[in-house]
Amino acid sequence: MRGRRRGTPDQDRWTRHDWWGVVVDSPDPEALARFYSELLGWPLWRPDEMDPGEAAVDAGEGVAGLTFHLERDYVRPVWPNAPGEQQMMLHLDFQVDDLDAAVGHAVGLGAELAAHQPQEDVRVLLDPDGHPFCLYV
Repeated sequence: MRGRRRGTPDQDRWTRHDWWGVVVDSPDPEALARFYSELLGWPLWRPDEMDPGEAAVDAGEGVAGLTFHLERDYVRPVWPNAPGEQQMMLHLDFQVDDLDAAVGHAVGLGAELAAHQPQEDVRVLLDPDGHPFCLYV
C-alpha cells in the first residue's frame, strides 16, 4: 500500500508501523473485548494506551488485532439479513478443531447460537452485541 512502510519478519512487532486490524462498533467496547479475549485466548491490548471508548485484543502474532469502538447509537444487527433491518457489516471466521467444544465454550461466555445455520460444518453464533461470527472445521 502506498504511504505505508512494511515491517520485516525479523523485526520486533512493537517497533513495526504496519499494524492492521478490524474495528467493531459496540455499545460496551470493554465488555466485548473481554468476550473475545476469553473466546480466543488473546490478551487485552494495552488498555492504558487505548483511546477513551476503545478496547482491543492482541492476536499475539504478527501485527494484527481486533479493536472495539464505542458507538452510543449502536443498533444490533439481525441474522440472517432481513429487508429494512440493521444488517451486519462483516463477520469474523475462526477455524477450530472441535466444533462442538468450541461452540459450547462460546455459548458459555455469552454467545448465542444463531437459529439459522446455513452449513453443516460451520456454526454461526452471535456475540453479546449481536455481531455474527462463524466457527468452522
